[in-house]
Amino acid sequence: MKTLDYILLTLVIIGAINWGLIGFLQFDLVRVLFGDMSLLSRIIYAAVGIGGLYAISYYGRIRSQS
Repeated sequence: MKTLDYILLTLVIIGAINWGLIGFLQFDLVRVLFGDMSLLSRIIYAAVGIGGLYAISYYGRIRSQS
């Protein structure tokens, strides 16, 4: 489970950096690297979204550790 946590946390961080680039510089790194809504871009966006949904479970884990 710990490996999955690290993978999905990394995806969430990548997504956050990409959104920061979009917000501050109007630069979409995923689009530049993989194309404008190409299949690979859509897979990356979907994986980041799933990672974000999974990260919601971190709240429950933090509370159970307290």
